[in-house]
Amino acid sequence: MIKKIFSGVQPTGNLHLGNYIGAIKNFVNLQNEKNNFCIYCVVDLHAITVKQNPNQLKRNIRETTAAFIASGLDYKKSIIFNQSLVPAHSEGSWILSCIARMGWLNRMTQFKEKAGKDKEKASVGLYIYPILMAADILLYDATHVPVGEDQKQHLELSRDIANKFNIDFNSPNFLVPPEPLIQKSFSRIMSLKDGNKKMSKSDPSDLSRINLSDSIDQISNKIKKAKTDTKPLPDNEDELSSRPEAENLLGIYSSLNDQPIDKTINEFSGKNFSNFKEKLASLVVEKISPISSEINKLLKNESFIDKVLIEGAEKADKIATEKIKNIKKIIGF
Repeated sequence: MIKKIFSGVQPTGNLHLGNYIGAIKNFVNLQNEKNNFCIYCVVDLHAITVKQNPNQLKRNIRETTAAFIASGLDYKKSIIFNQSLVPAHSEGSWILSCIARMGWLNRMTQFKEKAGKDKEKASVGLYIYPILMAADILLYDATHVPVGEDQKQHLELSRDIANKFNIDFNSPNFLVPPEPLIQKSFSRIMSLKDGNKKMSKSDPSDLSRINLSDSIDQISNKIKKAKTDTKPLPDNEDELSSRPEAENLLGIYSSLNDQPIDKTINEFSGKNFSNFKEKLASLVVEKISPISSEINKLLKNESFIDKVLIEGAEKADKIATEKIKNIKKIIGF
């Protein structure tokens, strides 16, 4: 059975190690699995739920695409495109917003977190963007969607919308309720300055994250200065629950080395952090530095990046437009 995979990344710029380990590395693995048909989208329509500088947004779209390609996504194997080039996403979002219920959206915890206390000033787009996410997925009959825990609720909404549409219009199985693909290990990479906070580009301290564009010296310096505790490295996994910084750094090492965390613990048990950090810095440089170099190389060839996106959008548009055409027939347009 062919798995149809759909996922997207917002072009917010300054992609970091957390984005790579938590999402893009997994995208590459899924692409390379037999019987997977993968569609990866730069979700630029989602990005404008908050105000964007137009020139910066263009740069960010290209940078995200460059990061995809540099990390190993193959535009000849997978469809890579940016959302705004396929009008069916916007059209599908409106139609599905007439299927979704206000009560469903009111339960979305991410809106409450992102809007903060002054939700009256948040854009309507930020409130309804889970419906656009549902359209993104349902237009391609995606069977599986790689998501983090923070997006699982939105995927449940996609399933609810699909099921309600199928029931309301007596069209069994027309919209495919997608299944989540939740990365079991290393899905959340935490700040290098605080093991209880997710690594984020919005953190004011650049030392809190390793950017995919960082130089070898910057990577080494950030690992060296990463927060740790005073104890030697643990000798069992149970100890990690009370040592978030140790858990985070050991998790980064394990993910980049493609090994379970217990193997890493056995390798460094009882050793001091300075020795471990040297090995970690060397591994991060080995894995991330080539990606950084390739991103910078690709960004000098904007016409190539644009060509990848346009060709990907042409492939995506054929699929999504056909689905919209059938949706219109079903609802009576």
